[in-house]
Amino acid sequence: MALLFYFATSIQPPQQLQIQRGSISKIITDLTRDYGLPLSQLDVYLLKFIGIPQSGWIDLGKGPMSRADLLYRLTTAKAALFPVQLIPGETTYDILRQLSRKYGYRLEVLQKEYDRLAPYPDGVLFAETYYLPKGIDEHGLMTFLVRESLRRHERLAHKLHGSFNPTLWFTRTVTIASIIQKEAANREEMPLVSAVIYNRLRLGMPLQMDGALNYGRFSHQKVTARRLREDRSPFNTYRHKGLPPYPVCIVGVDAIKAAVAPAKVDYLYFVRGPDGVHLFSKSYKAHLRNIQSVQKRNKSSKSPE
Repeated sequence: MALLFYFATSIQPPQQLQIQRGSISKIITDLTRDYGLPLSQLDVYLLKFIGIPQSGWIDLGKGPMSRADLLYRLTTAKAALFPVQLIPGETTYDILRQLSRKYGYRLEVLQKEYDRLAPYPDGVLFAETYYLPKGIDEHGLMTFLVRESLRRHERLAHKLHGSFNPTLWFTRTVTIASIIQKEAANREEMPLVSAVIYNRLRLGMPLQMDGALNYGRFSHQKVTARRLREDRSPFNTYRHKGLPPYPVCIVGVDAIKAAVAPAKVDYLYFVRGPDGVHLFSKSYKAHLRNIQSVQKRNKSSKSPE
């Protein structure tokens, strides 16, 4: 009788929840921690007879249900999914607006949930394609994206550094990586751009990188001379020495690896060539020669035949 009463207990779960891979005991622990479900060791024992919960997203439907129904649905109720692609170099400002336009989410709610959950205004979301259940609301969407991104940042920090200091990771490693992400023309250039950043920091030189000014709503705007004069934010690395206070965009693994392991070169300058890749130099004199060369090639390519 006691077991029947336990099975009949009413539980109000979220409509969708995610089950991580692992033992039944770990799954029950995760669901209790992440979703506040009133589960116990007895549920671990019962699931050994009912079945193993499916990994991934589970759609439980709306409304309360009995404990027996909940345990059964954990083993059977797969959710229909849709993709959310977070592209390296995009700002969180733009990502939230893309989610709102594409899927009809309320932008103000997305922003409010992000601000509540994320430790920094940008660079927290981890570039990847995620699959989420159809019908998930703004709270569930941002909770998953921020929580999963932080987990991935922590795993990568342990892999590259052997430890995870959230403050140093985001305000230094990921901030440098975000500038690399904005500046480098390709993956091969990333360690070279990283070297320029570290060399300039070491010498006390301003970074003077346009990519740092492509923060927030300025993500895709060309940096003009007027903008350099008028932007007084800490992201204007022509006006302020050192790094910006936090990342300027979300980043990919390649940019983070380059930020951790810059190339062993003495470069201090680079300029974009007509083919899109950069010419790097150690001295200002060589940098001026590269600029002149680029200008000549650009002028030649525009000349009528």
